[in-house]
Amino acid sequence: MNASDLSNPFFVLSTGSFGIYSLVMDSKGSEGEGVNVEEEDIPLSHEDLVELTQKTLTALTQAIPLLSDLPPAVTFEEVAAQVELEQGQSITVYVMRGDGEIMKVVVPSRGATVRDLKAAIARHMALRLSRQSKGKQRPVKISWRYIWRSHWLSADGINLRDDSALLSEYGVSNRSKVSFVPRLNERGRRLLSSRAEMA
Repeated sequence: MNASDLSNPFFVLSTGSFGIYSLVMDSKGSEGEGVNVEEEDIPLSHEDLVELTQKTLTALTQAIPLLSDLPPAVTFEEVAAQVELEQGQSITVYVMRGDGEIMKVVVPSRGATVRDLKAAIARHMALRLSRQSKGKQRPVKISWRYIWRSHWLSADGINLRDDSALLSEYGVSNRSKVSFVPRLNERGRRLLSSRAEMA
């Protein structure tokens, strides 16, 4: 057995320092029969181990119905959020972008504030941009300070103005829709219509 043989999705990595334990499906076995447990010392580089771990996580998330809709390069935070969502500890908020795209953001169900929602949106976008920029030299960065200075989050026509207010105070609950709306001054004009006005 060599490192390339470990691409089989039916294995479990152990944290033991003397080898990698793997469960390999026997070609004769079906429905859990014929599973052999092997232990071998296989020298793996860090890159190989990272790739192997990512393949394992991808295979596991695709095999478990609860996690099957997660993206292939899943992170621990995404798995934890999905489990908390299933257990009722978190809620899903749909964030409508100006270009019509809808982002599905997960926040805690109890005690979540507007600030928590903003942080969840920023994490969601950072993860998405890092996945899109793989192989590119410079990933795209978003100035969230600019976004929050020039836009409100709005739920059912009510601007979420107080960052420390609970989402429930604004009527935001599971499956609520929130959108970005431009901040306006007293004359009804945008506060910051371009980056040039910010300087």
